[in-house]
Order: sequence, then structure tokens, then C-alpha cells
Amino acid sequence: MADEQPPAPIVRVDQIQDVQRDFYVIPDMGVPLVPNIGIVGGRDAVLVVDTGMGPRNASQVLAKVDEIAQGRKVYLTTTHFHPEHSYGAAVLAEQATFLMNTAQLTDLRVKGPGYLEFFRTFGDSVAAELAGVEFVEPSVTYDQEYQLDLGGRIVTMHATGRAHTKGDQVIRVPDVGAVFCGDLVEESQFSIFPWFPPEDADVSGVRWIAVMEGLMRAGDTLVIPGHGRVSGPDLLEEVHAYLVFLRDEVWSRYRSGMAEDQIVAEVEQMARERHPKWVGQEWIEKGVRCLCAEVPADA
Repeated sequence: MADEQPPAPIVRVDQIQDVQRDFYVIPDMGVPLVPNIGIVGGRDAVLVVDTGMGPRNASQVLAKVDEIAQGRKVYLTTTHFHPEHSYGAAVLAEQATFLMNTAQLTDLRVKGPGYLEFFRTFGDSVAAELAGVEFVEPSVTYDQEYQLDLGGRIVTMHATGRAHTKGDQVIRVPDVGAVFCGDLVEESQFSIFPWFPPEDADVSGVRWIAVMEGLMRAGDTLVIPGHGRVSGPDLLEEVHAYLVFLRDEVWSRYRSGMAEDQIVAEVEQMARERHPKWVGQEWIEKGVRCLCAEVPADA
């Protein structure tokens, strides 16, 4: 029997959710490789957060943005460089001012083409959405933090530093206590560790924990994950607790002299038992091997 193809990663703009005043989320609908996409409006402009995978999805997103913007200026930013989050940017950037942190731009330049070819191996439905992808560089770059005035509503972008990727950023909308987290935070899903050495070993579980601690301290009450349902601050605590569990269980076994493959087997089983309903079990092993590589040298 042939392997089942994954569902096509199609953004369902018809399912858009009106979360707050002039604040919308196009939800992922539980479909793999579809992100949550944000549209945040002010008096003078709207900001789009993430694009969906490829030009066809991005064209649908842009049509919805035009409907909401009603002639207001359009801005675009992306939470990180991975294909489902940013590989429709060329379509939106024809109309939008594109903003990005400098570390993410480096990620895109160095890894963007390689990830495009990698994701094209994920099945015909994924490859179809990646047809015609073009890379475009941002109009505006920033190093650590950027404040955008949409007109009566301020949005802030924060580069978190290395965690899920080197160029992660979170986007805050303070007047509604909201934060877009990208793949730093997933709901009902094991944290995605893109641990593919030697091609890509930039993910850091140790730094990721520190970033999550910062997110919890910030006090945001409306949490938009990269994938999964819009949630509250408990989701930040849940993700942090999982990452700490993973680190502690991996490091204790590594320090005892246990072989890496055995660490994977034991911790993977524990993680599945702790979170039997979470999806993305394939990412547990990646997280374990990443954290094995991050055990302090003096351990």
C-alpha cells in the first residue's frame, strides 16, 4: 500500500477569526505546515504576520488583507524564515513594506534555498505549493527591537536570538496583551527542533528555555502560537515545562554515561506518556539529540 500523502498545506482564509478589535487570526485548522497568520490593524495601516507556504497561499492571504485594510498601508513581517511562515513573502511584498530582523535575514540568505529544496521532498501537495517561490529581501531591517505605529496602535517586534532558529522574533500588540510567537510556541504539539546536522544545527534547547522564560515574564495574555489554537499564558508555561523536562531528563542520563540512542529511547517514551494527545512525536528525538549536544563541557 502506498504511503498516504499529507494533507495539502492550504491556508483557509475563509476561516478567519475576529479575535479583538481590528485583530484577526487566520487559523491553521490543525493542518500540518499551515501556520497561524495574523492581521493587525490601526487607524492608518495593517500588519500581516506570516504568509503561508508559497505564492498561491500568499495570494489568498493578500486578498483577505486588502478586504480588511480598505486602502490602509500594509506592512508584513515573518516570525522566522521557515517555508510555511515566509515563503509567500514575495507576493505580499509587492504591496507591503516588509520588515525583518537582521538575524532572520541571514537565515533566509544562507538557508532559504536549501529549505526550499528540502521541503519539496515532503510530498506532491507540499511541492505544488512551493512552485514559483521567489525570495525577496525586506524593505526594513532591525537588530533587536522595532516599534511600528499603525495609527493609534503600536506593535513591537523583538528579535529573541537563537532558539528555534537564529532569527526568531515575537510580535507584540500591547493594547490587547497579545503576542505572536511563531514556532517558539506550539499548542498541543511537541516543540519543533529543526536539528539536521551538519546542514542545520542552529536550534538551541538551552537558549529556547531562556527565551520562554522571557516570554512568561512579559505578561502577555493572548498567545498566538505558530501552530495550534490561540491560547492564554498557560500555554507559555506548558511549553517551558516541556523544554525543561526534556533538558533535565537528557542531561541526567548523558552525565551518567548512557549512550545517546538509549537516551533517545527512554526520554521519547517518557515524553509520549506525559503528553499522549500531542502531535509531532517525530520531533522528540530531534530535541533529545540537540540537548545531548548542549550538555555543558564540564558536566
